[in-house]
Amino acid sequence: MSLKSKILWADDEIDLLKPHILFLQQKGYEITTVNSGVDAIEEVEAQNFDVIFLDEMMPGMTGLETLQQIKQIKPQIPVVMITKSEEEHIMNDAIGGKIADYLIKPLNPNQILLSVKKLLENKQLIDQKTNMNYQQEFMNISMAFGDAQDHHDWTTIYKKLTYWEMQIDATQNKSMLEVLETQKTEANSSFARFIKDNYLDWMDEKNPDKPLLSHQLMKKKVFPQLKEKKPLFFIVIDNLRLDQWETIEHLLTPYFNIKDKDTYYSILPTTTAFARNALFSGMMPMEMAKGYPQFWEDEDSDEGKNNFEEEWLKVNLEKNRLSNKFSYNKIIQTQQGKAVLDQFHTFLQNDLNVLVYNFVDMVSHARTDMKMIRELAPDESAYRSLTSSWFEHSSLFELLKKIQNSGSEVIITTDHGTKKVNKPYRIIGDKNVTTNLRYKQGKNLNFEVGKVFEIKKPEDAKLPKLNVSSSYVFAVEDYFFAYPNNYNYYVNYYKDTFQHGGVSLEEMIIPIVHLSPK
Repeated sequence: MSLKSKILWADDEIDLLKPHILFLQQKGYEITTVNSGVDAIEEVEAQNFDVIFLDEMMPGMTGLETLQQIKQIKPQIPVVMITKSEEEHIMNDAIGGKIADYLIKPLNPNQILLSVKKLLENKQLIDQKTNMNYQQEFMNISMAFGDAQDHHDWTTIYKKLTYWEMQIDATQNKSMLEVLETQKTEANSSFARFIKDNYLDWMDEKNPDKPLLSHQLMKKKVFPQLKEKKPLFFIVIDNLRLDQWETIEHLLTPYFNIKDKDTYYSILPTTTAFARNALFSGMMPMEMAKGYPQFWEDEDSDEGKNNFEEEWLKVNLEKNRLSNKFSYNKIIQTQQGKAVLDQFHTFLQNDLNVLVYNFVDMVSHARTDMKMIRELAPDESAYRSLTSSWFEHSSLFELLKKIQNSGSEVIITTDHGTKKVNKPYRIIGDKNVTTNLRYKQGKNLNFEVGKVFEIKKPEDAKLPKLNVSSSYVFAVEDYFFAYPNNYNYYVNYYKDTFQHGGVSLEEMIIPIVHLSPK
């Protein structure tokens, strides 16, 4: 330690603790000793300490009384309560007083040292261990890119990258983050090649090697969970990535057990209009457009692309010969979330309650359009943090608590993820070409072949087409499409924004979690 950490130790029998004090001094800590709570408070007012050891059984002012006053003067200093008593009510009072640790006499030197290290060097030691472990794992992950044979392998790779991203993000100096970002870029490059080679083969319903896709999700994951006299809640959080789920999961663990935690693959394009409609209808887009034109909105339509989700859900239930009573709610504004909470009792009369929450998607769009949101979420870490902060104070979290209290189960998922884009990719098309930055549909598309996934025959990907010569082109990795007209303005406006519609691990491999109430 370059600067000596300062410890205040208050105990009316401080002389008996000399061996422990000498031991800590030999380890490089500076110790100030006092015999009473009053003296401890005077020292806290006079100087700064990194840790305070506080005996609970002191004459005059007790340790708990001293703790209360210290917390009022300098609440940020960690306090370790030391006592001979093992009475539960003393432990409860100490924990309630926000102690940092609790030690029971007789003490041994290593027990004290461990407590100090845990409080003062915890982050530094965790940082060192995290960075060292990732460095050891780095080569294994990189080798896995080349060895990946199927969608299971890519799911495993993405889960590992997400795990390490969040572990490194939790370190103080984030020194390995740049290395991880480079590795994620390499992973997405290899993943794009994998998708180009395999995606069209997944359109064969009899293919045993295809992953669970959007249009199969409800049939495979939701409908089998419908039980008599027990409502099931199915919640779709639009645009929720795997890493964002990981940031909110810990908030739910006091209320729910994780019954099943899985991922599935979003269909292409990874947009609400295609992926979420497929999710609810149980059909691929081409089948939806041909079989139910009254519900399908083409790309050239000015109408909203998700106005018929409840109708698609009804079609899906009928196709699977299910007559269960269900409800459908889409929550875009705060008052809609409050209305759902107010009418919660009515949900308990249904077999299935489907709710769509649009907040995360709205944040990603607002981040593009509003400078303030971009300032609030300048990078991936802040974007996750913003999601977590929203969720913790949202009507959705309140709803989930009500669901838990009712004894009901809930399945939470999303329709697609999102990708932070950085590299422009020139494309030329006529005025009818779609405006999405991560994919284009239209005729006479002109682009440099390379960092894209082109589907010349939309029917091969079970996608509808506007005319005979329509094709689809998807951006891969962190590219986004830009037109030559006004190119620099366009690039500067959209660079470093979160977009979806294309091919990336973040957009395609997405979470589905089944929770049962505690």
